[in-house]
Amino acid sequence: MTNIAAVVLAAGKGTRMKSEKAKVLHEALGRPIAYFPIRAALTLDCSPVVVVVGHQAADVEEGLSAQFAGAPLKFALQAEQLGTGHAVLQAQEALRGFSGDVLILAADVPLIRPDTLQKLVEAKQDADVALLACKAKDPKGYGRLVRSASGDVSRIVEEKDATPAEKAIDEINASIYLVGAKFLFSALKGVGRSNAQGEYYLTDIVAKGRSVAVLAEETEVSGVNDRAQLASSGQQLRQRKNGQLMKDGVTLIDPSVTYVDEGIEVGPDSVLEPLVSLKGKTRIGRGVRVGQGCVIVDSEIADGAEILPYSHLQDAKVGSRAIVGPFARLRPGAQLGEQAHVGNFVELKKTVLGKGSKANHLTYLGDAVIGEGCNIGAGTITCNYDGANKHQTTIEDGAFVGSDTQLIAPVTVGKGAYVGTGCTVREDVPAGSLAVSAGKQRNIEGWVEKKAPRKKSK
Repeated sequence: MTNIAAVVLAAGKGTRMKSEKAKVLHEALGRPIAYFPIRAALTLDCSPVVVVVGHQAADVEEGLSAQFAGAPLKFALQAEQLGTGHAVLQAQEALRGFSGDVLILAADVPLIRPDTLQKLVEAKQDADVALLACKAKDPKGYGRLVRSASGDVSRIVEEKDATPAEKAIDEINASIYLVGAKFLFSALKGVGRSNAQGEYYLTDIVAKGRSVAVLAEETEVSGVNDRAQLASSGQQLRQRKNGQLMKDGVTLIDPSVTYVDEGIEVGPDSVLEPLVSLKGKTRIGRGVRVGQGCVIVDSEIADGAEILPYSHLQDAKVGSRAIVGPFARLRPGAQLGEQAHVGNFVELKKTVLGKGSKANHLTYLGDAVIGEGCNIGAGTITCNYDGANKHQTTIEDGAFVGSDTQLIAPVTVGKGAYVGTGCTVREDVPAGSLAVSAGKQRNIEGWVEKKAPRKKSK
């Protein structure tokens, strides 16, 4: 690869988004849209990548830095937005001493592919500028390419400055360039702002040297300017992501309604049913089945596990061949061992459920450590909060907890112990013991006849 740096223009406000948040921080596939062109530049080994920020500069810099820890990312401030040429000039200091080619990208073009950028590299050769262009069905609003007799690009004219004949041109500028650094900054110093918008146009450098164009698909170079375009770009990115998953051996029952964030890994022979949503830093192993409607965030699912429909997992770890759901909730800190079972309407928070242990029905387990081979009966609650502090419940290997039990933390149920149905456990239960707390049942015969309210006859 030749010596290439990149400048990514991310200073604009994006007024058509009608948002308090900078446009480039709006997300597609769980990432800011600016992530995608920056990643494309890094894929081409561009170094450094200078992001020109302006509107909400601190927020944009913080958000993008978090996405690219350790990458050769720099930031330059465009305090006043005076056009694209002015924006690129703000990166000059960050590129001081750099003598290769500079790739210039807009931060709001998330669909651009590294392969397309590589075509610019191959086309530039001895030209001063290589740029991406496309044939537009409706070129209105875009800069038009005016070509010379040789086929080179002699200039780019913006819509507001174009004559009627120039407006009829359907070949438009995609605002992605590869320019020699020395030529770029020399040419920009001679750019004026005597145009309809009173701005310093980056496009003016095209007429100052030899420029060539590479045609790209219109959809790939389309920018995001409003919420509808954001949704459209997100849909196309999702199609790419889902297509790659299927090529890698993952079954998606209906890719059109399967939502997998960028960067998420799913192992081969796994199955994602409709309406599954995988978010954040989630990792799915081999041979996992994720049922319809499940939402999994920042979680790890080991090989062979099954997440039954409409379960919600966040910051959780599920062991191999474990079963979760349906309608289960694993909150942050939940950890399931190998072959553990968590059933319908069971909630875990900051709880370890050991190998082969089961909590199959209507149960809340919070701040608990549960050993291997335990059975937690329906309706069990670890009462972990005393109004001021959280406390831990420990249930050791092989213990059996009967239905409708309340465990008042801090408390320990010993190895192999039994807790009878309906118990309120306030003290530790020794290993091998039976804990009961209810009194002897007493039946009052004839009570219904004497005391029960009588139904009125109709």
